[in-house]
Amino acid sequence: MSGSIVILISGSGSNMQAIIDAVDAGDISGHISAVISNRPDAFGLERAQAAGIHTEVLDHTEFKSREIFDLNLIRKIDDFEPDLVILAGFMRILTPDFVRRYSGKMINIHPSLLPKYQGLHTHKRAIEAGDKEHGASVHFVTEELDGGPVFIQASVPVKESDTPEALATRVLTQEHKIFPIAIKWFMEGRVQLENGIPHMDGVSLEGRVPRLHAELSEE
Repeated sequence: MSGSIVILISGSGSNMQAIIDAVDAGDISGHISAVISNRPDAFGLERAQAAGIHTEVLDHTEFKSREIFDLNLIRKIDDFEPDLVILAGFMRILTPDFVRRYSGKMINIHPSLLPKYQGLHTHKRAIEAGDKEHGASVHFVTEELDGGPVFIQASVPVKESDTPEALATRVLTQEHKIFPIAIKWFMEGRVQLENGIPHMDGVSLEGRVPRLHAELSEE
């Protein structure tokens, strides 16, 4: 199928660019109907425009409450009748009504091996904890921040010499690999959320999430 995809961003849009490239290469059976940012200065808007994709800005600072912002964002998104809503560095805490609106068809990428390190500063936290591996996860979005069901991950070794910045760079490389894969699976109908549990080709992924392992030589 060639379904509609809407991408929400707040920043540079590097993960969005990986998705655009995968769509252009024919790896994802869908089209990006719109890129929407809550920040008018987000560089990702320029990336999207350069790719000929329709862009919208909904500046969250112009709304009196989170609820009013989310209601207006829903209206913008629904104009494009999306089959999938993607959070690609969208730095907003979403209201329960917004999350429920797109239950089962909204996904996010998070820079940790969830359920570890929900929230911010994940790379610093992984280093301070002495973790031997770190990574990224793609998950369905639920009302719990970074707590939705994961259906693909990628891991990288943590080096003794790592800084949060160095580790973040290597994790981001893996994000650019797994996010397009996750979207490909969803748009092909291979991955679905059933009763709160992700399924791949009709088989539950609970307790056995697919994971790509990066070796040091790949980094």
